[in-house]
Amino acid sequence: MKNYREILVRVVLLLVGLTIAHLGVTLFLLADMGADPFNVLVQGLFRQIDRALNWPFLTHGRTHVAISVLIIIALLCTDRRYVKIGTVLCMVCGGPIIDFFTLLLGPLFADMTAVAVKLGVLALGCVILAFGMTIVIKSDAGTGPNDLVAVVISDKLKKKFSVVRVITDCVFVLGGWLLGGVFGVGTLVCAVLVGPVAGFFLPRSEKIVRSVLKAARIEAKTE
Repeated sequence: MKNYREILVRVVLLLVGLTIAHLGVTLFLLADMGADPFNVLVQGLFRQIDRALNWPFLTHGRTHVAISVLIIIALLCTDRRYVKIGTVLCMVCGGPIIDFFTLLLGPLFADMTAVAVKLGVLALGCVILAFGMTIVIKSDAGTGPNDLVAVVISDKLKKKFSVVRVITDCVFVLGGWLLGGVFGVGTLVCAVLVGPVAGFFLPRSEKIVRSVLKAARIEAKTE
């Protein structure tokens, strides 16, 4: 019973981190200065599919889910150890969370024209995204698409996560840009800074996760 409680707590932590991270992604999109690296790729594919097929039900969020599912399938065919329940949640829930925050916050940023304000929103999005993804990673229940790719590569090559994240982000940016994704100063900020900022938050997020899990275990013992 205690194991089930811990798994539940880890999944809840993952969902909290996932929501925080995708709030950061949404702020990037609303700042209109370029998307985060993975969503540059998503937007590029979304635009290409929309132009070719013109599907009325197609959204950025649904394209995000489709690409994420393909990554899950690829990992299941290569190394199943990295695919967990949280991996599926991250990849399936990420797109709808972006769509939700876009609808919720879109009107607030509709008339945002000042470059200084956009840069401020961009910087805030960078910090929120980095913090949220570290909670997801330290929950040890699975990770999101670009984090998962970076985690797998860093584990395989025994390299620092922050360094590998920068490299994988640059690859996503290049692919998305070639497909016509939204590319701007914000994309560069995200590609270069999110990895190091995440490196800063990782040990702090680990302390938060350990404290929550410890509290859950103590509560389980007293029942």
